[in-house]
Amino acid sequence: MSEQTPSYLAGHLAPVPDEIEALDLQVTGALPTELTGRYFRNGPNPKPGEDSGHWFTGHGMIHGVRLNQGRAEWYRNRWVRTKRLVEGAPSIRPDGTRDLAAGAANTSVIEHGGRIFALMETSFPYEMSPDLDTLGPCDFNGRLTTGMTAHPKEDPETGELHLFDYSVRPPFLTYHRLSADGQLITNFPVRVPGPTMMHDFAITRNHVVWLDLPVVFDMELVGHGMPYQWSDKYTSRIGLMGKDDPIVQWFDVEPCYVFHVGNAREDEQGRVVLDAIRYSREAWFTSWSHIGGAAPRAEQAAALAVSKLHRWILDPATGKVTEQELDDGAAEFPTVDDRRVGLPNRYLYAVDRSAIVKYDTDRGVVARHELGENWRAGEAVFVPAEDSSGEDEGWLLSIATNTDPTVASQLLVHDATDLAAKPVAAVLLPRRVPSGFHGSWIPDGELAR
Repeated sequence: MSEQTPSYLAGHLAPVPDEIEALDLQVTGALPTELTGRYFRNGPNPKPGEDSGHWFTGHGMIHGVRLNQGRAEWYRNRWVRTKRLVEGAPSIRPDGTRDLAAGAANTSVIEHGGRIFALMETSFPYEMSPDLDTLGPCDFNGRLTTGMTAHPKEDPETGELHLFDYSVRPPFLTYHRLSADGQLITNFPVRVPGPTMMHDFAITRNHVVWLDLPVVFDMELVGHGMPYQWSDKYTSRIGLMGKDDPIVQWFDVEPCYVFHVGNAREDEQGRVVLDAIRYSREAWFTSWSHIGGAAPRAEQAAALAVSKLHRWILDPATGKVTEQELDDGAAEFPTVDDRRVGLPNRYLYAVDRSAIVKYDTDRGVVARHELGENWRAGEAVFVPAEDSSGEDEGWLLSIATNTDPTVASQLLVHDATDLAAKPVAAVLLPRRVPSGFHGSWIPDGELAR
């Protein structure tokens, strides 16, 4: 890597220059025949010669693998054809308003109500076909007038999809909810004091859990990558809100930042237990400098600061909060069995550089799979096994990328009950897939016909 090449455009993060397709992929081991559907993974991928100034801001590209009855039928990668990609339209118009169709659509990809959406938090979702053709931006029949978070939460009991938007102008936070069939049925503003960057949130059976934390918009940084920075003046707090009530009960917590939530749930005492990946102030600056943001030199020296799995217990009856570190190892991209979102769960899965990690939320790390020093583990998506009885009976799907750009990536399939063992199957992909963000497993039966 030359001194002129930013880290987010080199090595395992380096974008690919084109779209390709390959059929009948080579498989090592045996793919579970019950895995019939599509694994999609989104991430930033600037066009050749482009540099948007930060890893977070490149054009969205979805990498897809079609599995069917023990075969890997195809791989294809496609840019999400947003207004920004196709027309070069800026996300901020000359009058200062947002063009919600001009986002990058680069952060996650989900299915809801039989439709597939590529998401980025500052803009409309973009609907995709099962073959990764871009169908266009979606505003849910004109009812969505803000952006949509890249981390919506589907309630496994109601099928409703909870989502939100944060903005640099009031209202700084807006809550939305979709019905199980994809109709936008609820939206209202939520009062927060300033333009915080709220990347993720959580739900429980009765609550929405907000993260009002001290990474805030800074006008002076506009045009220089991501215009957000840590503010020691902004209070760190977590809020509990009823799903139909804009009144929030706030709990002050130790200064920190959270990109990604593992899960939240209500315990037998009526308290809310939130497990998430916590960044201390030092870990924030270490991470931000690595992925392209500006950081003071003194902060860059804190190279050993890492993000860690953390727990907050919030008691609505007393207004008290307790905090504890669940593990002292580095972690990011936490995932959970989607059937347990907002409900009591035992297991979480996460990534630590070149390893996939399994947590028992009461005991800490219970299993770890090391890919090897030159490999980088992607987010591990949990897929429940057919007729599963145990919470961890299922498969973990993850794309592994080598730091050597000439080495092809692999889609790994692990048995979640025995993560330390070698993968039950590895699909050799026809190219290196850049390390990216978030993915989904979409069974055939969930797609609209």
